[in-house]
Amino acid sequence: MTQLSQSRLELSTEEVLLFLILAVIWVRWIVIDLHKRISSCYEYYCHLHRFPQPPKRNWLFGHLGMMPSTEEGLKETAQLVATYPQGFMMWKGPKMPIIVLCHPDDVQCVLSASVEVAVKDVFAYNFLKPWMGGGLLLSAGHKWSHRRHVLTPSFNLNILKPYVKVFSDCTKIMHAKWQHLASEGSTRLEMFEHISLMTLDCFYKCLLCTKSNCQEKWEKYISIISELSALVTKRIDHLHLHNEFLYQRTCDGRRFQKLCSLLYNFTDTAILQRCLTLCKLNSKTLNFIDVLLLSKDEYGGDLPYEDIRAEVATFMFEGYDTMASGLSWALYNLARHPEYQERCRQEVRELLRDCESEEIEWDDLYELPFLTMCLRESLRLHPPITGISRRCTQDVVLPDGRVIPKGVTCLISIFGTHHNPAVWPDPEVYDPFRFDPENVKDRSPLAFIPFSAGPRNCIGQTFAMAEMKVALALTLLHFRILPDDKEPRRKPELILRAEDGLWLRVEPLSEGSQGVPWSGTQLNPLTFGVSSE
Repeated sequence: MTQLSQSRLELSTEEVLLFLILAVIWVRWIVIDLHKRISSCYEYYCHLHRFPQPPKRNWLFGHLGMMPSTEEGLKETAQLVATYPQGFMMWKGPKMPIIVLCHPDDVQCVLSASVEVAVKDVFAYNFLKPWMGGGLLLSAGHKWSHRRHVLTPSFNLNILKPYVKVFSDCTKIMHAKWQHLASEGSTRLEMFEHISLMTLDCFYKCLLCTKSNCQEKWEKYISIISELSALVTKRIDHLHLHNEFLYQRTCDGRRFQKLCSLLYNFTDTAILQRCLTLCKLNSKTLNFIDVLLLSKDEYGGDLPYEDIRAEVATFMFEGYDTMASGLSWALYNLARHPEYQERCRQEVRELLRDCESEEIEWDDLYELPFLTMCLRESLRLHPPITGISRRCTQDVVLPDGRVIPKGVTCLISIFGTHHNPAVWPDPEVYDPFRFDPENVKDRSPLAFIPFSAGPRNCIGQTFAMAEMKVALALTLLHFRILPDDKEPRRKPELILRAEDGLWLRVEPLSEGSQGVPWSGTQLNPLTFGVSSE
């Protein structure tokens, strides 16, 4: 019995040889795989080390906190861009490299790449999902391309042209408030508060087709957006707040969820109002909200309500907050340069000299070249969005031969590009003549990207520029804007704000330019009080 068991355990020469061959193949496969991994890792770090990097804070945090969302952080960014004008690398924590691009040639390689190659970086943008859902800003792939295709017609010229009248009317309401405050001796105004309400009013009347009366008393919505923006920025800047499970159990996380719920009350009411009236309309012209309510998803089914609400929430933020930032800083820059302000004013007066009313038409926007130059220079110096991020799904080769490795996140620093001394001489100087046609023609189109660029550029940039031009022209026509005694401190959150507000003084130019009478009616800040158009 023992001999039989031993014979069964004995292996033939052929079996031993087969076992050895398999073992050699397995070991060889491991060695080859290990060699590939080591070679790939070596190549990865070789590519990264071709990008210069400033000194780290320490090995654990890397460069985290080096560019905080403060005035000092922006100055540090400007200094780094001056030192490394071709871009640089930073470590967010011990093992997360981020390549900062701040030169047009390099920025073009990423922003002009297909949406499959340069995808939205989920690290930062995911923090916005409870607020904006799966809207156009945060979606990707087929869903994004389909939604972009669906929404683009709502921003064509035939739709936009009638909006100019709305821009004028909303601006006149704001001016009537200023006239009222000035008559009571209050000429020092916080620009973000007033202009945010005006741009929000434009958004409701143009894109949601709803009369909001929000300029009368609606600071609650503005404060919600401002606080949400601050909370998201704080979360991005602090590693210990990145984990979703832990964040939801912090005071900030609970506050963020509460604010999102309050925000949904605004969006839900606006959507309901339009739903009740859309079926009664017999118009071939569909605005933004109409397109959303009538469109299908990428699979041919009705668009889920969550998607409709996500798009409205996204465009409510992008459609008024960024424009409020751009317009507020434009007034600030013109207040600091009265000679440019007066030249813009004379240009507007010349435009409207033979007009019976002070109404600006769509075609008039092309007749304000110097005002447009001043606005563009302000957007360069104070871009509403200071940076965007992309993650490369394959190696991206830059013009100088450097390679952004697959999987690495790129921060396209809009602020850095706009303040790059290799592109813009004396970048801190406000000089509208940078945008004189003779000076523009030899400059890279990616040197000025306040609305991003490439396939994922801002879908509403024509809308935004038209609104800012109208509001700026009418404001300068009726008011002289003067700087405040206290210089504002910039605060780059989701948009570029100012610590403690952006205060300017306004001086009415004539008693007759009263605009729309201001009723002073007060609304409950948590209710709409709206009626459909």
